[in-house]
Amino acid sequence: MIVKFAFPNISMVNKYSRLILSAGILCFYVLMCSFTPAADTIKSTGFKLKTIIIDAGHGGKDAGAKGLSSFEKNVTLSIAQKLQAAIKTQISDVATIMTRADDTFIELRRRSDIANKSQGNLFISIHCNSSAEGTAYRAHKQSGVMLLVYGLKRAGEQLEAMRENASILIEKDQEKYEALDATDPANAIILDAFTKKYRKQSIHFGEFLNREFSETDGRPSIGVREQSLYVLANSAMPAVLIETGFINNPEEETYLNSEEGQQQIVQTIVRSIMAYRAALTAQ
Repeated sequence: MIVKFAFPNISMVNKYSRLILSAGILCFYVLMCSFTPAADTIKSTGFKLKTIIIDAGHGGKDAGAKGLSSFEKNVTLSIAQKLQAAIKTQISDVATIMTRADDTFIELRRRSDIANKSQGNLFISIHCNSSAEGTAYRAHKQSGVMLLVYGLKRAGEQLEAMRENASILIEKDQEKYEALDATDPANAIILDAFTKKYRKQSIHFGEFLNREFSETDGRPSIGVREQSLYVLANSAMPAVLIETGFINNPEEETYLNSEEGQQQIVQTIVRSIMAYRAALTAQ
């Protein structure tokens, strides 16, 4: 009598093993969420502030908003350059990457790509505000800063940016990194969790900025607001766009173009970065 044994197809074994593993990770994730306090746990994944992306708004053929004697693109570049120099001096263990270092036009998509490929941990976009067209005579009444984070309408875009971006990484053992495979069902859950964490951290950093601008510097502030901005939604990291002031307000334009004004803005941002990093460390 000859006994025949039927061996399973190896590809099917791999397929089912992968599904079982994914289901196991999913169950573990749900279990942990059930018994873990709702505190922010970005630190538990090894999140550290290592690289800051500094984005000088506009540039080249895109002059941005216009004041009486200056253009937004020049003001933002000058502030961004000073911010990079200040971080190198005052927070020397944090690297900085500029999306543009001169009067060059950089598309929004390229700005996000630079941020993502540089494995940035924080995206800071520098801009100047401007009153609505037709309100030039009321411009002097509009002043102060505004902090923008990406709106919920574009939250799906950030998730897609994270899926497409090969540098969406989870730090392990503080040194080693492992890229996420977005095709894995379990990792889809992790990516969604990171999207929500990044949004929360964006608002958190925006609140530090708002406090420093308004309470420490005494500048008027419109506060932290949501806007569906492409450059924020497609940067796979915490991101805030800083409207440093109204360039078509004559008094604010003078302040934004002055050495004293720019240095004050820079130091406000530096203090906010330090406070934000300390908060992350304390978690």
